Formats: sequence, C-alpha cells, structure tokens
Amino acid sequence: MAGQRLMVGFDGAELTPDLSFLITGLRVGGLILFARNVETPEQVRALIADCQDCAARAGLPPLIVAVDQEGGPVARLRRPLFPEFPAPGQMRDPAEAEAGARRMGRLLRGLGFNMNMAPVVDVAPVEIDSIMAARSFGGDPVRVGRMGAAVVAGLQAEGIMAVAKHFPGIGRTTLDSHRVQPVMDAPAESIEDFDLPPFAAVFTQGAVGVMLSHIRYPSLDPHWPASLSVAVARDLLRRRMGFGGLVLTDDLDMGAVKPAIAIDRAVGRILAADIDIALICHRSGDIEAAHESLMAALAGDGRLKKRAEMHADRIGRFKRRYACPQ
Repeated sequence: MAGQRLMVGFDGAELTPDLSFLITGLRVGGLILFARNVETPEQVRALIADCQDCAARAGLPPLIVAVDQEGGPVARLRRPLFPEFPAPGQMRDPAEAEAGARRMGRLLRGLGFNMNMAPVVDVAPVEIDSIMAARSFGGDPVRVGRMGAAVVAGLQAEGIMAVAKHFPGIGRTTLDSHRVQPVMDAPAESIEDFDLPPFAAVFTQGAVGVMLSHIRYPSLDPHWPASLSVAVARDLLRRRMGFGGLVLTDDLDMGAVKPAIAIDRAVGRILAADIDIALICHRSGDIEAAHESLMAALAGDGRLKKRAEMHADRIGRFKRRYACPQ
C-alpha cells in the first residue's frame, strides 16, 4: 500500500534497471514524465508500454502515468514532434476549451498516458504581476470555473484523468513556489469568494484529481503549506467542499518545501491530512526515504493502516476506470 501512494519522476527515455526497481521494488503507484523522458512519439509510447508491462509481469496494478500538458508555456510534449496547444488564456469560450482538451486527450491516450496535471484553475487578477498570468484562464472566477470545467469534460471524455490545480488557489501570488514558499495573506472569506469557486466548478464537472499548492495561507493554516495542511486538505477540501477524488501534493522536491521540511516529516503530514498521493518529480533518495517513512508509519499505527486501505481503494477505483488496458 505504501508505494501506491507515491507518484515519481525518473531519468532516461527507456525502461532501465532503476526504473524497474521503482515499479517492482518500491511498487510506486504512478510515474510522471518530463521533457527529459521524451524523444519521439514512438519512444514515449514504447516507454509507457514497457513500464505498464513491467508492472503487470510483477502482478501489480497498472500505473498512473501522468504529464503536465497544460497548453502554452507548460507542455512536456512540444513541437515539432507533437502538436501545439494554445495557452489557457488564449481560448475564447468553453466550447473551444473542451474541443482542445479532447484533441489533447486523444493525443495523450494514444501515447499511453492516463492522467494530465491540468487544468490550471488559479484565478490570476490582471492588476497584479501574478506568477500564473501566462497559465491561467484569467482574473474572473466565474470564467475560470467554466473554462476549467470544459477542459475536465474534454480530457476525461477521452480517458484522461484531469487534475485541477493548485488548490486552494495561487493566482494572487507573485512568487514562485519552485524556489521559495510564498505566503498568501488573504482573509478566509476572500479565498472562499475569489479562489475557491473555480475548484467547485471542476469538482461539479467530476474532475478525478486535485493538486494542492505549496503556498501557506495563514487565514486557513498559520503553520503549514496547503500541500501538508490538515486544515486545507482534510477539513476544507474533503469535508467542507466534499471532494471525493484523488488528492495529490505538488512536487515535494520544490524549494517551497525542501530542504526546510524533511521528507519523513512531510510524509507524516500527508498521512494526517488524508492526502492520497505524494508527488516527487526528480529521481533522488527522497523517493526511497518517502517509501520507508510510509512503510514505518503504516506498520506502527493501526488507525493509519485502516485509513491507508481507504486510500488504496480510492486509487484502485480510478485505476480500474482509467489505467486498465482498453
């Protein structure tokens, strides 16, 4: 059960002994591909097929295989080998967004992917220099929600799990959580009125997943970033908003978390907050350390083990729907 809670990045463009170890030794539940893993469409298709075959031969569940393919500046599959998709802000209306998402979904599914870390539903006000300006559908929460819901509908109609990000919203920050931990010092009422409506819209549409941000919101939790916060992930997202899909952290390798928060401490927070999947995007010892921390925590706490079974059931349910061979 421990490995199924991990989605990891890796090096190389083919199934290596180390990648086989991640799949069959640590039994990770998911892989995420980046540009470093991509050479040609044929190579990507073969890589993913080999990874799925590796899991199947070991008697393991199929892998979630994810990518960040938002369109615009964030795209791991790029021209000239792959079609270009417009940035979210360039789309005119929900019909165009859904049609584009369906085209993207067909491309991804044809390569073997079953999850896309999209749509971005952060609301980026035009009057500030938002870090998300080039990746957002804009500064109107209603429009962002409608466009995000359309992308969810398009991707999932083509068999790709959509992961909305970055809960509860990072559009009002100007700092990059890849490097530092931003703080969004907005009242809880403002977050509820401005940042949360697009997430509610994509949840209503049936988004499979949501990614938690690494930002700290003192009005919601004065001590922890959203990605490690019981108040945000469990109390707000699960209980108040009623989200029953997959909850993922953002990349635990980011500067907003590492090195200030050790991986074993982060894992403890993830378990406490009822988060399904920890994302570690670079191949490092953090993957083994996270796995060891998960194993130790689950072995020593019967209540955590029972909750882990619930998470395994949830992950398995979506794998059976989206990750099993068609």
